[in-house]
Amino acid sequence: MIVIQFILSLIFIVSMYLSMVLFAVLGAIPTLLSRRATYWVVRNFAGSVIWLAWAICGLKVEQRGKIPTGNVVVASKHQSFFDVILHAYYLKNVNYVMKQELTYFPIIGFYGKRLGTAPVRRGQKAKAVSQMMAGLQKYHGDTQLVIYPQGTRVAPGVEMPYKVGAAVICQRMDRRCVLAATNVGMFWPKHSLLRKRGTVILEYLDEVPTNLETKEFVNYMQEKIEKASDRLMAEVGFPGK
Repeated sequence: MIVIQFILSLIFIVSMYLSMVLFAVLGAIPTLLSRRATYWVVRNFAGSVIWLAWAICGLKVEQRGKIPTGNVVVASKHQSFFDVILHAYYLKNVNYVMKQELTYFPIIGFYGKRLGTAPVRRGQKAKAVSQMMAGLQKYHGDTQLVIYPQGTRVAPGVEMPYKVGAAVICQRMDRRCVLAATNVGMFWPKHSLLRKRGTVILEYLDEVPTNLETKEFVNYMQEKIEKASDRLMAEVGFPGK
């Protein structure tokens, strides 16, 4: 059975990248003319990936909680590329804080720039925060800005501290912060080609209180996201940390 699922996973991966190329080519000119067209291309590509994952691999998606709208920061658990896709599908005006290296990728870099993403070079905390803020200030508008507070994909059961980026953005730009949890790493593992059958859950949680200092903000965010993600993973059989 695992061999069959692995073969299906390879078919899915090829199909996903073919879909990416198709949407990228067809949407290139409209995207240059309109930010609205950029959102349309990104959301429909994300929808195609969700459908392909279900049709080929038997990987379903369940969304829980109230979907964030307006000018907010979405601080999310990050376990695989699939949670990036899910946010792109559910958030109307999605945007991202992402690694600077990704801006050099032909398709991801082009569409990321059209969305107005804030690139960040990891490794130097102070410079990374300044670079992130400079990137965000180039575009003003209502967006749901997705940031991954741990800074990278983190496999289920692995502990990694949360960074201050989300707190800094919210404090300096007067934005609300909505938290998000997921169990996606149980089915779309980091550094693996296998896509497992089951139900991925993306859950939007409550907002972070607006009166917290930076350290309190980070601690609150970490506690709520980790607790909710552990709960979602336990639902599908993860033994816990």
